[in-house]
Amino acid sequence: MPDFSFKVTGYDPFSRARTGIISTPHGKIETPGFIPVGTQATVKSLTPKELKGLGIPMFFVNTYHIYLRPGTDVIARFGGLHKFMGWDAPVITDSGGFQVFSLNRKKYVNTAISEFAVLDREKFTRNGTLKGRSDGVFPDDYRPVGELVRIDRDGVSFTSHWDGTEHRFTPEISMSVQNILGSDIMIAFDECAPYPTTREYSAAAVGRTHSWLTRSIAAWEKNNVRRKNKPYQALYGVVQGSTFKDQRIESAKFVSAAHTDGIAIGGVSVGESKKEMENVLSWCMPNLPEDKPRHLLGVGEIDDIFTLVRHGIDTFDCVQPTRLARMGHLFVNNQIIKSNNQKQKWTIDINKTEYKYDTKPLDRRCSCYTCRNFSRSYLHHLFRVRELLAYRLATIHNLCFVTRLLAEIRKAISRGSLGQLERAWLKSQ
Repeated sequence: MPDFSFKVTGYDPFSRARTGIISTPHGKIETPGFIPVGTQATVKSLTPKELKGLGIPMFFVNTYHIYLRPGTDVIARFGGLHKFMGWDAPVITDSGGFQVFSLNRKKYVNTAISEFAVLDREKFTRNGTLKGRSDGVFPDDYRPVGELVRIDRDGVSFTSHWDGTEHRFTPEISMSVQNILGSDIMIAFDECAPYPTTREYSAAAVGRTHSWLTRSIAAWEKNNVRRKNKPYQALYGVVQGSTFKDQRIESAKFVSAAHTDGIAIGGVSVGESKKEMENVLSWCMPNLPEDKPRHLLGVGEIDDIFTLVRHGIDTFDCVQPTRLARMGHLFVNNQIIKSNNQKQKWTIDINKTEYKYDTKPLDRRCSCYTCRNFSRSYLHHLFRVRELLAYRLATIHNLCFVTRLLAEIRKAISRGSLGQLERAWLKSQ
């Protein structure tokens, strides 16, 4: 029997929310659970020991990035990501598809600055920075790096965002790479359509996703047979279909019928509105099996958490808590935080001068290392002088805030009081 299982331990009587336990070869994950993103095989600025101390059960590593740097040959020398990172808890990896499509569209190389400096021409044009500058950079210095992404029925050819070298991903290659990475949970190769997109393009992407899922399963089964004395790797299929109801339902049914350990929902973090994200969940969730864990890819803003939990999502990953932390945007419970006599929404910007003399802890309700030991004034100082400790302390706090919220949500589901908890949180806004 595979060393992977999922058990539902409780339901909310007024929604689809549920609690559960995902068991993997490297440990268990209580659900609903937040999974931080460790793009480059690290949750930026924190050690594995600190992550465990914050109650982080698993983190998300991006296959595309690790495949390019340091490369699968390096990871293979260590026998997988766990030993390479010094992390003995569960790891989830994506297929590489999302990064291929997102990082390689509309990217340009600025040959005047550096042969390998990857920039976004649209952004620079919009900001008016391509009009010629004192450093001698002009619009003509920007050129496309060939055909950055070429999608066909078999897979995807793409150029590295690091150095412009050409690479190829297919379902078989993605499964092989993730097999070398040794993650506890792998994601099947899929195509995430851009947003907005046409019905026709989305339908074609769904068709490729389904075809690639079948091939991913075949490759995954072969790899697991070859892994005889190694930990079992679970596989999640991906539901796609952009914002089209019929395509989402079709995809949910197709992926549900496939031989996988779990199901991921993709394509809801590429520009859609929160209402569109909720629509996608309302279409997909009734068509997913109860006995498989459900993961939502790339969503995790504080405003979204109650929504996705109510719809029955078990785990979700998002870069926002750690990314905001590095910007100095720190989570707070607004029942106790006010700024200029107006309540802030979930975060305060510690860079603002109003915190220069603020001797209070960041959040009196928080028991993290940052809030127990440092004032807002000190955090403000660290960010203003760009000390590396700023990013570390801020990340500790934001992750603690989210994991504490999820712990409260799990308790509320088990008590049948999720709605009450949600109203209390939203009322504070």
